Amino acid sequence: MDEAVSALAARLARRLKAVDGTICCAESCTGGLLSSTLTDLSGASSWYRQSWITYTNEAKQKHLGVPEETLENHGAVSAEVALAMANGARERAGTTLAISITGIAGPTADATDKPIGVVYVGVATPDGERAKQARFGGSRQENKESFVTFALQFAIAQWDYLRAKDAKAEADAQERKELIRMREEEQRLKRVVDEAKAKADAPWQDQVWGQSDDDRDIGGDVEWDSSSE
Repeated sequence: MDEAVSALAARLARRLKAVDGTICCAESCTGGLLSSTLTDLSGASSWYRQSWITYTNEAKQKHLGVPEETLENHGAVSAEVALAMANGARERAGTTLAISITGIAGPTADATDKPIGVVYVGVATPDGERAKQARFGGSRQENKESFVTFALQFAIAQWDYLRAKDAKAEADAQERKELIRMREEEQRLKRVVDEAKAKADAPWQDQVWGQSDDDRDIGGDVEWDSSSE
């Protein structure tokens, strides 16, 4: 695998490590090449968990839980099967991210009318799933390598999209909290002003300042005897 593909794998690994994320793979036509590319990286054991190579329809059903009707209605090389493979792998491995690959590497199409070089990649995370199709024209080995490159590129793009979406949702939630706080503060200040205004408008009552009730009850003249005994 060339340096460009290794660099893509390293980019994906950095994203996973930044959030303590983990990954698993479900491969068909690439026969484990994606998993090999990822585990070529030093320290992969901290974020790479496991993979499945489900080359046949029976293996896809047995090990990944791909519904038989999905395979019959859409064929093994389809977006629907790619998504089912990715979801089945992620659920079984309990990882943050799962990547699946199903395609036709060539040189023959093996009893299908789909073109040689076509591939579907599925990406599944707790926040969403997506599949994407591409087509390449090369030898069997060249197509397998192109499929892996495409899978890594798509996984990175989907990861970044979901992370950006999460960041925007978090920012929007924070903005809503701040608006609520500002409204509550405005209401509190209005209550304070209204209470102060109500007190200012209240009628004055007669009050005696500087003397006690006992002083006010004393009546008549008071005589002081200043003579000495």
